[in-house]
Formats: sequence, C-alpha cells, structure tokens
Amino acid sequence: MKLNIGENIRNCRRKMNLTQEQLAEKLGVSFQSVSRWENDLTYPDTELLPVLSKI
Repeated sequence: MKLNIGENIRNCRRKMNLTQEQLAEKLGVSFQSVSRWENDLTYPDTELLPVLSKI
C-alpha cells in the first residue's frame, strides 16, 4: 500500500490557494521542505502533523 502523503499535501495546499512558500511560512519550515514532502522524497516531522492537519 502506497502512502499518498505528498499528493494529499499538494492537493490540500492547492485547494486553499496557498503556494509552497506560504504553507512553509505557516509551518515554520522552508519551501524546499514542502517541495520534498509533495514529491515524496521526505515526510513531515510528526510534530508538524497536528499543525498541518489544522491548516
């Protein structure tokens, strides 16, 4: 079973009309981190998941 975390983050971000930079600013991370998440190269830290889910 493949996790679609990156795809989910991208879809939610786009639905909210946020750029990667805007989402990154809200989370206190770099836009490169958001890009890596969306491309399934890395995953967000577990500490960010509650904040990410609220956004």
